[in-house]
Formats: sequence, C-alpha cells, structure tokens
Amino acid sequence: MTIGSRRDVLGGIGAGVVLAGLGSGRALGAGVGSPRKIGYAVVGLGYYATRQIMPNFANCEHSRLVALVSGTPAKLEQYGTEYGIPKTHRYSYADFDRIRDNPDIDAVYIVLPNSLHAEYTIRAAQAGKHVMCEKPMATSVAECRAMIAACRKAGRKLMIGYRSRFEPYNRLAIELARGGHVGPTQLVTAEHGFPIQPNQWRLDKPLSGGGSMMDIGIYSLNAARYLTGEEPVSVSAVESTDRSDPRFRTVEDRVTFALRFPSGVIANCISSYSSAHNGYRVVGTKGWIEMEPATPYVGQAMTIRKDNQTQSRVLPAPAKNQFAGQLDHLAECVLNGTDPIVPGEEGLADLRVIEAIYRSAAEGRQVSLSA
Repeated sequence: MTIGSRRDVLGGIGAGVVLAGLGSGRALGAGVGSPRKIGYAVVGLGYYATRQIMPNFANCEHSRLVALVSGTPAKLEQYGTEYGIPKTHRYSYADFDRIRDNPDIDAVYIVLPNSLHAEYTIRAAQAGKHVMCEKPMATSVAECRAMIAACRKAGRKLMIGYRSRFEPYNRLAIELARGGHVGPTQLVTAEHGFPIQPNQWRLDKPLSGGGSMMDIGIYSLNAARYLTGEEPVSVSAVESTDRSDPRFRTVEDRVTFALRFPSGVIANCISSYSSAHNGYRVVGTKGWIEMEPATPYVGQAMTIRKDNQTQSRVLPAPAKNQFAGQLDHLAECVLNGTDPIVPGEEGLADLRVIEAIYRSAAEGRQVSLSA
C-alpha cells in the first residue's frame, strides 16, 4: 500500500457513484502474430506506487504503464512527465470512470487506502478493466465478496497484490515446506511488525479498517496459509494496545494469534506496530526452514536445518524481481485467459480469518472457522 498523510489521502477522493453496465474497449487478447503489453493505470500515487510499483514497469516483459489516477494535480504533473504519460491519460478521482473510454488501459492497479479498495475495484470492473488490488483486499468479507462478484459479472480478472508469492525465496519455501523437505510440517511461526510513525492514514480506522492486523499482520497470516497449503479451522487471538499512545486512538497495536489447521499443524503468529519482526519458520519432523528476513522489498535470507546440519540457501539473482513478476503475472493471465495464483478468493480467505482474529481477541475465546 501507499504511505502518506491523512490529508493527502482525503484530498480529491470523492465517494463516487458506482456506474452500471460495462464500458467499451478493445479486445484484450494478444492478436495473432502481434503480441503486446498490457496497459496499466495506477490508481493512487503514494510511496508504494511511486517508489516500488511504477519503477518496475521497466523490468516487465508483458506490462506497461499507460495512465495515472490521483487527487493531487501536482503528482499527476510530476509523474506524468517522468513516465511520459500524456495529459489525456491522467485522471482525477472525480473523473475516474472515464477510463472506460480509454482503450490503452487494460487493467488498473489500485494502491489506495483499504477502505477505498472495494469502491474502486467495482468501478474499474464496471468500466471494463481488469484489476490488481493491493492487500488487504478490503476491510470486510462482505466487501471482498462484492468485489469478486463485480469482476465476475464484468468478465474481468481480479488479482490481489501478494508480491511475496512472486519472490524466489518465498516460492522455494512453499515448495520445500509442502514437499516435506524437513518432514511433515508440525509448526509454523510467523512474525511481522515495525514501529509505526504517527500521522498516517493507516492509523485512522475509517480509512484502514484496523491497525497492524490489517497491514503488516497480513504477512504473518498469509505466510501461515501458503506454507501449509491449508485453511485454518480455528483461531485464538490476544490483543495488546496502549491506548494512551496517540498512535493507537482508533486502531490496535499488537496481536498474537494461533491458527489450527485440519492436518493438526499449529501456526503461532505476531502482528505489531510497536516492535520489529520480519520472518517465519516451518518446523518439520526432521528439521526446519527459516526465512529471516522473509518478506522485505529486498534482502530475503533462507536457512535450513536438516540432518543435524544448518546451512544457508542462496539463490541466484532473478531475472525479474517480485514487483515485475507480479505485474507480469496478471498481464499473462489476461493475454492467455488463465486465472491468477492470487485471485480475489485469496484476499477473501485472509479477510475471513482476520475477522475471526478480531472476534477472538474481543471475546477472549477460540473462534471456529466453518467451511
């Protein structure tokens, strides 16, 4: 997600009226003998969009940046000039729905505060565009379902921005853990957190939908799910928040939660806005696989303990980093008519567990997750 002040976020973003019907546009498949790149519009020009996503279009094989959407005219001018985006392809939030008339835009990448994900996903689908939406997918299960339904009705792809699924070390960790490299998995520990700075939209619950659990904690949750390949059947959670800290007037700080999976695997997880963590460990009957750090933008490191030996696993530098890999994955899905590995249903699965985590912490009891 993008990082910025509450004032920057609110400036220019209207509630927006969801329009009915589908927009016109050119066929999205590659023509015979004329492969092309999928054109993206980036919606929201905060830190993550401008420092991580947009620069990585240069590393893509199948994707290109063709349009920008922002409520700040100065940003549209600055980044439009930097990336060679013509003025006709620069949109405000007020005229966002005009993207339906731009055949250069095949997909949008929504990098807005969490509470706006559902609205702009639905509007993009109704404008006839495929959608990449940052995580968390939305602020509720109900919103997630509405987003999935809108994209399905429009016949458009919906993918959630789980960048770690395109990072080589995390991909290897999944392969090794599910393949029983250190024996059948018995336990997963996953810890993510950082000391958050004040005056961010993330600390404003109407915009974020929650605190650390809706932000950095999703990395712990998603890792537990993708390392096991299972969906949890129950959750127990405890929250610890210093309400005298002005950062936490409306959102939570630390959440410790335990997930139980159908196979019997237990995942012990941490989400925090006041302590630094970035790692996970998969413990099997014959050893363990550890990532520390696990999910930063760069610098992942893997250590494996097996047969009484502990060794680092070093991978060659990839031809394409996780950001370019993510962008190109949706593009390939559009061009080939395939489904993303992290579709809207993946985001829905995380929100379903997050709602149960909040309920468990509030009620002080284990919460079951029905099928």
